[in-house]
Amino acid sequence: MKVVAEYNFNHGKEFISDNYKDELWEIYQVINSVEALNYKTKVSEEKTMAGKMLFSPSDLNKAFKRSFKLLGWDHHKVECNYEQGTYLEDYRPSVASGVKPFRDMDFLKKPKKLVVEVQFGKYAFMVYNVCAKMTIFKNLGIIDAGIEIVPVKILADEMSTGVSYFEQFAWDLQVRGVSNIDIPVLILGIDV
Repeated sequence: MKVVAEYNFNHGKEFISDNYKDELWEIYQVINSVEALNYKTKVSEEKTMAGKMLFSPSDLNKAFKRSFKLLGWDHHKVECNYEQGTYLEDYRPSVASGVKPFRDMDFLKKPKKLVVEVQFGKYAFMVYNVCAKMTIFKNLGIIDAGIEIVPVKILADEMSTGVSYFEQFAWDLQVRGVSNIDIPVLILGIDV
């Protein structure tokens, strides 16, 4: 795969280039190492493209995970400790399932504070990653910048219906503008 588009959100490109030059180079190496055509393995069952061979987002994610891991990048997870004081007096929650709530990021290379998210999912996940989750991890002192890797439209069209894409995401971020809580993020649009 290759990077074919960039969107510089809140001076992300400059900040990352100045502070994480080696890590940025590694991220480009990982992207270039993924042989996307090996993952065009999903047979569509959707009415609009029944029988068409599509790129498998889950298989592509696994390929990225393997490549990042080889360079020392790892998944990072934090437990959420919800406070019980927010319920109304007369409400008692049902018994919890025992599963601890958490937030996680795809790839972090410690002790650095640069996170990478790879997103081949719905649009809401892209927005959540950049506009909420990265801010949360910054507030926890874990990161200070992020990179979001997403498909461009031509690649998203070769995946299941509903996969979001770079052009839509970049436009929305541009029109939304930057908030005082946003961190520097570089959005990378990729294609085969």
